[in-house]
Amino acid sequence: MILLAADGVANQEIADRVGASRTTVIEWRGRYEERGLAGLGDKERSGRPRELDHRKIVAETLMPPPKKLGVTHWSSRLLADRLKVSATAIQRAWKAYGVKPWKAESFRFSTDPELVGKVTDICGLYLGTNEDVPANAIVLSVDEKSQIQALDRTVPILPMQEGRIERRSHDYYRHGTTTLFAALEIATGQVTAALKPKHRHQEFLAFLRQLERTYRHAVDEETGEPVELHLVMDNYAAHKHKNVRDWLADHPRFRVHFTPTHASWMNLVEVWFGLVERQAVRRGVFKSVPDLNAKLRAYIEGWNKRAHPFVWTKTADEILKKANRPTTSNPRH
Repeated sequence: MILLAADGVANQEIADRVGASRTTVIEWRGRYEERGLAGLGDKERSGRPRELDHRKIVAETLMPPPKKLGVTHWSSRLLADRLKVSATAIQRAWKAYGVKPWKAESFRFSTDPELVGKVTDICGLYLGTNEDVPANAIVLSVDEKSQIQALDRTVPILPMQEGRIERRSHDYYRHGTTTLFAALEIATGQVTAALKPKHRHQEFLAFLRQLERTYRHAVDEETGEPVELHLVMDNYAAHKHKNVRDWLADHPRFRVHFTPTHASWMNLVEVWFGLVERQAVRRGVFKSVPDLNAKLRAYIEGWNKRAHPFVWTKTADEILKKANRPTTSNPRH
């Protein structure tokens, strides 16, 4: 306020810029004119000085509650009763120190002994820095989204209107489930998909045969040789079944890259599955499994017309550094 006033800015404009009232601006300008910089400091406040020690409150918060209370963590009211202070005082201390006893996050370590190698390998595929992969190779992110439910509402949905959001009943009918197999082409965002009633190795093997037919004519323009197909997959048992391994051995054009254990998030097709869930499934109404399948096929067809690649930005070093971070300081990785 004082600097703007020194530049000749009017009081009302100063108030608008800093989000204060014109009266507040005049008051602070007056304090500065009377006492200079000293006038901009806090004045002594009336009343009894605060006796509560926030550090003591936080220290008590970090200790587990007594077993006789039967609770897993402190609430502001329980701790206030124990320390003989107000719940508001507890909340102020928690806010000052960023303590949130009511919240919890989960984390999981990857115990894969080949963690470094797999992370480096897959990041290299996404970033184009993997020297073992030819430049013309096609990279496919492959997985299945299982147990997609065909849910039908008990009463018709009330559509969105001016001033009203869409409304639906909370109860529904279940008409069965389907499984969506998908292979996301990293370079283009195009998706090859199949809908199956189950997600066993038999269905996965049929999907691999579909991929072989889809990319049968993908050849190098100079040599005429088929280009390699590099598949990124997680460690689901169906992906490692003996019949699947035998088929892959008979089709050396397919090269498999497994994500580390507990790191299926490194499979980029999971991002696309998230779009399917939000844009086609979550708010959908399906009278039967065939109806669900038809609407999923329509979504896939529409997606491939507007497809775009998902850009991977994290390097292997960044991921490994975060994965090895001590859990005592920050458990997420």
